Parts: sequence; C-alpha cells; structure tokens
Amino acid sequence: MSHIIIENLSKEYRVDSQTIAAVSGASAVIERGRFVSIVGHSGSGKTTLLSLVGGMVLPTAGRVLFNSTDIYQWDSDRLSEYRCEKVGFMFQSASLLPILTAKENLLLPVAFRSASLQDGSDERRAEDLLRSVGLGDKINSYPSQLSGGQQRRVAIARAFMNRPELILADEPTGDLDEDTEEEMMQFFLRMNSEHKTTFLIVTHNTDLASRASVRFRMDNGKLQAL
Repeated sequence: MSHIIIENLSKEYRVDSQTIAAVSGASAVIERGRFVSIVGHSGSGKTTLLSLVGGMVLPTAGRVLFNSTDIYQWDSDRLSEYRCEKVGFMFQSASLLPILTAKENLLLPVAFRSASLQDGSDERRAEDLLRSVGLGDKINSYPSQLSGGQQRRVAIARAFMNRPELILADEPTGDLDEDTEEEMMQFFLRMNSEHKTTFLIVTHNTDLASRASVRFRMDNGKLQAL
C-alpha cells in the first residue's frame, strides 16, 4: 500500500492583484519507509509542498492521500490528530520554547497526543532521543544554554517523540557543521531503516539528497522525479 499519494496538488496565493503558483500540479507516489529528498532553488515551492503534505496549508486543488485517505476530507480535529501523531516536523528554525528545558521541549508534543502515558515512558523516551543525537549531557539545559547546532539537534529529536510514521524535514541540517551534519544523517538513516519511518526531506545539501532512495526536484512549483 502506498503511504503518501500526492495527486495533482496545487497551491496558489494572491499577492496584491497577482496570482502566485507556489505548487503547480505536483504528483508523486511515496511507498512506506522510503527516504525521499527534494531539491530546488529558494522559492521553488519546496516548503509549501511539505506544508501541504503535513496538513498545515489547504491546497487550491488536488489531494494528499495518507494510507489511502484524503487528509483534506478530515475535520479539523482529525487533521490535528494526523499532524500530532502521524507526522514529525523539522522546520528551518529550531523553534524551541525558551522557558522549557531540552527534555521539556521534547515532551511538548506529548501534551497534545490523544492518549497520554503516565508510566514515565515518555520522559525516558525523551532522554533516550536526546542521547541519540549526542545531547545526553544537555537534557536539562535551556535553549539559551545551547549552541545553535545543539538547538537544532533538540528539534530533530523532538520530531521523533511521538513515533511518527512520516517525517517532514525542511533543511534539517542547514545550520550544522559538517561532522554534526553527518552524525544527524546517520541518525536519520538508522530511524528510517529500523522503524520504517518515511522521510520527506527538503535540502540544498547535494550529498544528503543523493543518499535518498527517491529523489525529486522542484522548479517554479513543479515537481519532477530525478
């Protein structure tokens, strides 16, 4: 069964009297457990496409099917559940809450989950994920006590907190040094291999993109297979 089907997907914006086609007729079939990369120039529509697949932006036309169901036919509660429980997001900025520790930032998505666990397993998972991204000694540190690269790693770990089926990542290694970038890439590949997590990654990094099992390019809103 196909995990994600993007079918003739379009998104237009009105800017003054002009219509901007951010995504234009994009179609793709992504099997469960695939590692997918999307490359393209800034402004080509990559981030908008991720937002559409993640249920964050309403399309002008077309459909996004998740496990054979059109996500935009769901009501707002069901769509919120999809975003919280099925999808892990990595944005271009770390977007950490400054008043929360690294662990508490990871626990934040759990607060919005429909079924909360009270046995301490969420806290253990948060700590394990932080150790997995090399921050075992920063579990109780606040964002102001972390470097930019460390904050990025917290954000990467947070995306996996609810064991999502799908990871949507927008330039996930953009502000990491070369060595840390390679560590995070190995982490992504391990999560993909061990848990069959589907990855859809937007990146300017040609090395990262080349390791994907499925590759696309976006150009002026159009999605093309490579």
